[in-house]
Amino acid sequence: MEYEAARAPPPPLPAPQQQAPASPPLPTRHTPVAPGLRASRFQDVLASSLSHTLAKISWDNFAACYPTVAAQAPAVLRAVQKQMVDRLGALCKKEFDSVLQSRNVVAKLNELEGLVSEAEQRRDEVGAVGPGEAPVPPHMLPADQILAAHLAPHLAQQQSQLNAKLQTVQSHNAKLFDDIQKQRAEMQSLMALLQKVFEDIDGANGQINDVADDLARETRSVEIDMAEP
Repeated sequence: MEYEAARAPPPPLPAPQQQAPASPPLPTRHTPVAPGLRASRFQDVLASSLSHTLAKISWDNFAACYPTVAAQAPAVLRAVQKQMVDRLGALCKKEFDSVLQSRNVVAKLNELEGLVSEAEQRRDEVGAVGPGEAPVPPHMLPADQILAAHLAPHLAQQQSQLNAKLQTVQSHNAKLFDDIQKQRAEMQSLMALLQKVFEDIDGANGQINDVADDLARETRSVEIDMAEP
């Protein structure tokens, strides 16, 4: 038994601890946006509505709900009424601010204001409407103008892409034209060199023809002299 206990396998090693997953990145801090005209007016309307709502919880209305406490301990009831109004106002304001931030209301109202201003500027630049004449509502415009207005951004983008491709092709064609001109100039230079070589060969042939007969006679006379004993 002691021998078997000695031969017993060692206990298993503990499993390596898994590395803890990396913590997620922190959310981006909200950057406040300066409210424009419409956003400021919207906030004023919210504040005014909240003030009018809280004004309904006046002392008279509150005391009418609790006449016994209002008669026996008015100071305590006034404190409760004030705390209730303050607490309700703080909660409503906090909830309004949370909704404004989560829905990005201020930035969207500023964007709307920019779109309206841009539309008015475009209308003034076009000048299609005369002084004192109301502009045509969008639903009264003809179908071709509405279709053109919807297709204008897409067509402008396609035209820009086609212009870029056209410039690239023109640049490539200009480079090919320069290469062809250089090759033509090189071919003309080679043709002129070959023409000069041909002229030199013709001149050499003419000179050889002039002395060919004399060379033939001298060669025959030399052979005759060498043949005599």
